[in-house]
Amino acid sequence: MINESMAFDQAFQDIYLAFNEKIRRYLARIVNETEADDLAQDVFIKVGRGLKFFKGKSTLSTWIYKIATNAALDRLRALSLQKGAAVVQRGDDDEEAEDRYLRVEDHKPSLETSLIKKEMNDCIRGIADGLPENYRTVLVLSDFEELSSGEIAAILGISADTVKIRLHRARTRLRKELKAKCNLYRDDRNELACERISTPLRFKEK
Repeated sequence: MINESMAFDQAFQDIYLAFNEKIRRYLARIVNETEADDLAQDVFIKVGRGLKFFKGKSTLSTWIYKIATNAALDRLRALSLQKGAAVVQRGDDDEEAEDRYLRVEDHKPSLETSLIKKEMNDCIRGIADGLPENYRTVLVLSDFEELSSGEIAAILGISADTVKIRLHRARTRLRKELKAKCNLYRDDRNELACERISTPLRFKEK
């Protein structure tokens, strides 16, 4: 019994060391840096409690990301309610029905998506944070965490086709927002960078 307990503790420790920083970074991208540390602790408490019930029906990483995603979305909804904002979520069934006949093509990430993947600066972070949560989540899972459509589908509990649709829409929305709100340019190292477009001050006529 003692050996089993020690083996379990070691297994959890190995999982924690392998995933903690990755999950904390993921949570920061979905929610924010301020919430990420506490939220990561909550996630690994749930991982520790559920580990003995894990049957391997999905990969370990998919299972952990699913726990983290649910925790992040719950926190986002709680934060929205605290701010007095009504959170209206469309059901996945409704979304799939709407998109049933939509032809989805595979698209390579745009330069803008490559930029957000490479560097999460204030300009880009503000735009990404403004995306609807279902778009932001799928974008982060795909372009930051580099998970496959099948893995994302298992994490979010939706079909792979819906993942592709959301990802296409998220990238399209991101591209439009970046072009409207940021100046994209090549820096001294010839690397793509971005700078927020400043809003000109308007003075009232006397």
